[in-house]
Amino acid sequence: MQAEFEPGAKQASNVYTTALPINARFLWSHPLHALALGFGGGLAPALPGTTGTLLGWASFLALNRWLTPLGWAWLLGIGFLSGLAATGYTARRVEYSAADGTAARVIVWDHIVAFWLVLLMVTPASFGAQLVAFLLFRFFDTVTLPPVRYVQRRLSGGMRIMVDDVVAAFLTLLVIAVWRSL
Repeated sequence: MQAEFEPGAKQASNVYTTALPINARFLWSHPLHALALGFGGGLAPALPGTTGTLLGWASFLALNRWLTPLGWAWLLGIGFLSGLAATGYTARRVEYSAADGTAARVIVWDHIVAFWLVLLMVTPASFGAQLVAFLLFRFFDTVTLPPVRYVQRRLSGGMRIMVDDVVAAFLTLLVIAVWRSL
């Protein structure tokens, strides 16, 4: 592994990590870090996942004026594929827990892309309905339910980071679909 040869690298359970300060300098040190950290959203001092989801919401509202459903499909596909590379690369460079393999909380691109998917599927929706979608997504992203645990046990790296939030998005959409059908 490349991190093995970097200064300050340490081994924990056969996973090499480097203790890098996660700050603006790190954010802009590589384009994939900037993307994975949501262009700074992951540097929020508290609740970076919530901040990333809020960035996803705000950017959806801004972009939705110009993007068609086909444009959103392209953006979601490119966002997901680039997220695989960005989150995987960044997770290898920030210190993360070898015990459960979860990436550092600073990585928020997965939240942004997954919440775009949620909002695309529920739009048009009132602010209240979007807020409910936000709260449900944060719940499913924070609480590790069996479908998310299944994904986390079988995937690794950027794929794991991106897919577990997509699963949270689908659980959110499932609850909303059931709610709307009542």
